[in-house]
Amino acid sequence: MSASARAGTRLPRAFYRRDPREVAPDLLNKVLASADGRRARIVETEAYCGPIDAAAHTFRGQTARNAVMFGKPGLLYVYFTYGMHFCCNAVCGEEGEGVAVLLRAAEPLAGLALMRESRPAARRDRELCSGPARLCQAFGIARAQDGVDLVTGTSGFSIVDDGTPPPEEPIVTTRVGIRHAAEEPWRWYVAGNPHVSKR
Repeated sequence: MSASARAGTRLPRAFYRRDPREVAPDLLNKVLASADGRRARIVETEAYCGPIDAAAHTFRGQTARNAVMFGKPGLLYVYFTYGMHFCCNAVCGEEGEGVAVLLRAAEPLAGLALMRESRPAARRDRELCSGPARLCQAFGIARAQDGVDLVTGTSGFSIVDDGTPPPEEPIVTTRVGIRHAAEEPWRWYVAGNPHVSKR
């Protein structure tokens, strides 16, 4: 297999231009990739559904903070939470819709030395990306990455398909750490994967 084949193919904009509840399970086993060599397989996702979802940042409309989430599908929406952590989402649906998929956890594949430098608190490799804030720390994703285009990859970040299909039967649960719309079963993860944030 060639190096380019191993690297995978960037997901096209049409992949994201769908309901986030369709995109989220399809993102499982895709690979988040950075231009500096960091790569991790996405193993846990959550869908956020805009005006029908009281837990979505866009539930009450567009603001300066959530503007990227209303942008074109395939952008990376990054937000700051609890006054200390960044989390990242793949924007989905149609432009102006305000829906996205939160990348909750990933399994490190490459660039682990850089991830460890970025996450010195991680005691073992399974803690590098096992949670949305940890994932952003491991990849160096912060406010400057809000709005980067995952489809073109021109800003150094993309999500690629390396040939590994999504699981046929992912685990489906309610979402984690939210107060509103907590009953919706809009969280998916790869069964048995040790890098999932919470079972």
